[in-house]
Parts: sequence; C-alpha cells; structure tokens
Amino acid sequence: MLIKDLDSIKEFLEEKHNLYNNRSFIENDPISIPHRFSKKEDIEISGFLAATISWGNRKSILNNAGKLMELMGEEPFQFVLHHTKRDLEKLDSFVHRTFNGRDCTFFIRSLKHIYTKHKDLEEAFGSLHSNENFPLKDNLIKFRSLFLETSHLPRSEKHISNPAQKSSAKRLCMYLRWMVRKDKRKVDFGIWNKIPASQLCLPLDVHTGNISRKLGLLQRKQNDWQAVEEITSVLRIMDPADPIKYDFALFGIGIDKALN
Repeated sequence: MLIKDLDSIKEFLEEKHNLYNNRSFIENDPISIPHRFSKKEDIEISGFLAATISWGNRKSILNNAGKLMELMGEEPFQFVLHHTKRDLEKLDSFVHRTFNGRDCTFFIRSLKHIYTKHKDLEEAFGSLHSNENFPLKDNLIKFRSLFLETSHLPRSEKHISNPAQKSSAKRLCMYLRWMVRKDKRKVDFGIWNKIPASQLCLPLDVHTGNISRKLGLLQRKQNDWQAVEEITSVLRIMDPADPIKYDFALFGIGIDKALN
C-alpha cells in the first residue's frame, strides 16, 4: 500500500506519541491497575485481568478492575496461587458488562494452572520463533488454547480473543504492549523478554481504527485481525524496532477528537 506523505504523518504521530506517552497517561487508563504493584507476578496478573475487562466506559473499567484487586486482597499473585473455595466465592458477585463471577473464577483457576504447570504468564505466551511477518498471531492462538485447558463454561471462551476467528485481539495486544515495550517513559513495564517489541501488533479498536483510516494508514473497513496486520505493517515502516509506540498517538488523538 502506497501512502502519500508518510514522512509527514510519521512526524505528526511522533509528536503525538511524545505528548501522550508519559506518566499522566496512566491515571485514567487501565494500565494504572498494574502500576499499583512492584512485584513482577502481581504486575502481570493484575495487568492481564485489567486488560481482560477493558471494554466499555473507562471509568467503569477502572472502578471494576480496582474492585477485583480489592477482592483479591491487593495481592493477586498470592490469591491466584493460594485461594480457597471460600476465597473464590467472594468473586461470585463480580461483574463487568458480560464478564461475571463465573468467568472471573475460571480466570483465577486458569491462572493458577499456568503458574503451577507452565511457570508464568510470559512462558505461557511463549517465544517467537517464526520467520513470518506476524508470528504473534500463532502465539495468541496457542496461549488461548493453553488458557482454556482448565475446565470452564463455554460462555467464558468469548473473553479470550481468537485471531484464528479473525478477532483483532485488541485486549491481548494491549496487554502485551504493557508487558513487552521498554522505554524511558515508564508507562509500559517492559518486564518480558521472550517477545520483541518489533513483533507486537497494534491494539486495534474503534479509536485507533478510525484515526488510522482518517490518516490514510488503514484501508480495511472491519476492525479484524487482517486490519491489525495491515496497520501494523505501516507502523513498522515508521519505526521497525518499536512500531506500537504509535498506539499512544492513535488512541490519544481518538479520545481527544483531535482530527475532528
């Protein structure tokens, strides 16, 4: 795809990336939840759960993710490893849109399975060995399969995105951005090393999709995995080593309606 004025668009996005990728971004974003913690396991578990319910009203997301941390005694790793049946019963009342207490209980049990059988979440997502342009897709599919090894209700499967069924996997891509990206801004954590930042994919949603189309960076109309690969390919032209840093720019522009 030939994009006119790509250099000027890159300059514009660099400016917006510098504007939004700073500590003030954290306060009103779901990434504020894992920023409560300092231990690696607490960060990655709280981040995974916060990312899982990151759809809908941002205030509601933050409130409910905060409530979930409280139900876990503000020690997510210890809760996952050592919860009792009574502890899980505390989660029965939890709800965020279509994610309910039964889903939540399954997620906790599955996380325990991962930490006891597969070392940790980073190990569960695995390393990238493929030479394809988008090996991350296979990792997401494999992670989903592993996560669903624990017994669960069929309804819970919708909360783990599946790019094999064309899902954009926005929340998983966002979570990986949090865990993998390393920079001096200290918004993303950069505590994982098995996946290189160069292979991350854009967390595509309504905001980032619409702004990408307005800028001429994305032609596909649907916000599906094919669109994720299309827009990420363009972002890699602008910064091959760290293409998803532009997520800050595209999302921030969309939230602030800066192109309207």
